[in-house]
Amino acid sequence: MQAAHDRQKSYANLKRKPMEFQVRDRVMLKVSPWKGVVRFGKRGKLNPIYVGPFKVLEKVGSVAYKLELPQE
Repeated sequence: MQAAHDRQKSYANLKRKPMEFQVRDRVMLKVSPWKGVVRFGKRGKLNPIYVGPFKVLEKVGSVAYKLELPQE
């Protein structure tokens, strides 16, 4: 069981990239679709996965950032 766990962990770690952003960087925001809710101007099967780019205003936590989002 431990050998299988270690093997899966090594496969998963190959796909991960550490991401670190600085203030004033421009980033894309990943959005998840909600059924029946229209967000970012489209709905249905052609919903955008990423929207942006948005400017990073400040770093809140180790992986959390405050972004400059539009009013709507």
